[in-house]
Amino acid sequence: MKKLMIFMSAALLLSSCGLYNKYERPDVKTDGIVRDPVSLTDTLAVTDTTSFGNMPWRSVFTDPQLQELIQQGLDHNPDLLNAALNVKMVNEALKVARLAFLPSLVLGPQGTIASFDGAKASQTYQLPVSASWNVDLFGNLLSVKRSAQMQLIATKDYQTVVKCNIISGIANLYYTLLMLDRQVEIVTDMEQLTKETWEKMKFMHENRVGYRSTAVQSAEAAYYSVQAQKVDLLRQIRECENSLSLLLGQQGQTIQRGSFANQSLPADLATGVSIQLLNNRADVHAQEMALAQCFYDVETARSRFYPNITVTGTAAFTNSGGGAIVNPGKWLLSAVGSLVQPIFQHGQLVAGLKVAKAKYEQAYNNWQNTVLKAGNEVSNALVTYNSSAEKAELDGKRVKVLTKNVEDTRRLMESSSNTTYLEVITAQSNLLNAEIAEVTDQFNKMQAVVNLYLALGGGAK
Repeated sequence: MKKLMIFMSAALLLSSCGLYNKYERPDVKTDGIVRDPVSLTDTLAVTDTTSFGNMPWRSVFTDPQLQELIQQGLDHNPDLLNAALNVKMVNEALKVARLAFLPSLVLGPQGTIASFDGAKASQTYQLPVSASWNVDLFGNLLSVKRSAQMQLIATKDYQTVVKCNIISGIANLYYTLLMLDRQVEIVTDMEQLTKETWEKMKFMHENRVGYRSTAVQSAEAAYYSVQAQKVDLLRQIRECENSLSLLLGQQGQTIQRGSFANQSLPADLATGVSIQLLNNRADVHAQEMALAQCFYDVETARSRFYPNITVTGTAAFTNSGGGAIVNPGKWLLSAVGSLVQPIFQHGQLVAGLKVAKAKYEQAYNNWQNTVLKAGNEVSNALVTYNSSAEKAELDGKRVKVLTKNVEDTRRLMESSSNTTYLEVITAQSNLLNAEIAEVTDQFNKMQAVVNLYLALGGGAK
């Protein structure tokens, strides 16, 4: 019997060796996940190792007023404050998992007064201290602890994700305000120009035979159209300020800001090698930690097939000595060891293991998809930056041509030439649209830099 027990114990120990495995990163597709925005090879041939996404946010966003707003958002944004509380809650769960390795202690004092048939009452007391220890021979507690560790890391990653989103959100709204301010300046200048055109046409109609009233009416309508566009821009500014105030954790109010022309953003958009996305992107890393957590959940499900060994000890100081009351009291010591081996659990253990494995596969698919999405976001940011820079250069040339066109048509209108009112209004409208488009292109470049910084995992520093 002794040899049989030794043989069975050895077999159980050998069969449980696989329960102590540590998570190792499985293979994931990263080759070519970032498309080159200009190369015909369609794959970004990256040789640099210093990623633009590793730059501290203060080095990327150098506008002092923007830096103050970002810091205010990091200090007061409710979503970020809640993310920090989530980290605290998960950290407490990890402490519980760690303390599970220690014995549990229970103190339960008891006292009894008893009298039979009017006899003198007898008083008994017990001061027991019980200790129970779950022997983690098959890795159940260990896998639970490791799973909690992965959950804590993932929660911290999501805290970083929230931080990154707040930084990029504040920067994008700030640059949007600067763009709208610049567009208001352009529309205000055009408002004055169209008003002068209307007044000149009205004067020419009143003092020149043959100059039709329709010209005056069209010029007046063009003036009102520009005014309506200005009203719309002012509305957008107010809404943008309200959205930015919400990110800052404050009531809607005027946002102090700089000027559109004085902004300076990094031009060297080094993206780093593709595998860096696995480490720099907090959301990618969080998905991997979720995968690791599922790995240890599988280990926990496997450990439930093995015996649960519990050792319980009790030490009690009591004056109850079997059938007699002894004073003063004596120590009563006891120890019990128990082993519970699951045999038939209505298929729950098998089903639990299958579910844990399925969740692991889902977590792997989610992780792989997050990596691909990260590469997609980097690709989109790069192509947006390059195309916006190219468009801004073309729109700048168009603005110069149309500015000269407006000047020429105004001079021709004032002379006795064949230039019609429609040519003047069209020239002014084309110039306004071109100037607005040029500012929008410059803003898109700024937004692409912000989005690229976010896509590469920026904001962690």
